[in-house]
Amino acid sequence: MIKSELVLKIAEQNPHLYQRDVENIVNAILDTIADALARGDRVELRGFGAFSVKKRDARTGRNPRTGESVQISQKVVPVFKTGKEMRQRLNTAPKPLKAAAAQ
Repeated sequence: MIKSELVLKIAEQNPHLYQRDVENIVNAILDTIADALARGDRVELRGFGAFSVKKRDARTGRNPRTGESVQISQKVVPVFKTGKEMRQRLNTAPKPLKAAAAQ
């Protein structure tokens, strides 16, 4: 699901709201989460999961094509950990058709 599909789904479930208002709300939520992560804060949505940032130290890597050493700088990456309710919901749900066809 992409952001526009999420907006459409929420707008369908809430016919009293205009689609442009739902889009503004979704954008506001995502922007707030991104701003909090940029500050180094943790964002927890009970029952869904928690977003946080993790620091990766600088290291020496290898260029796979040439094999030469390459310096990789320190960086901060976003991390998402699912909540207990979400894990339970995912593990009790029937397998989707895409995953079943791949097996």
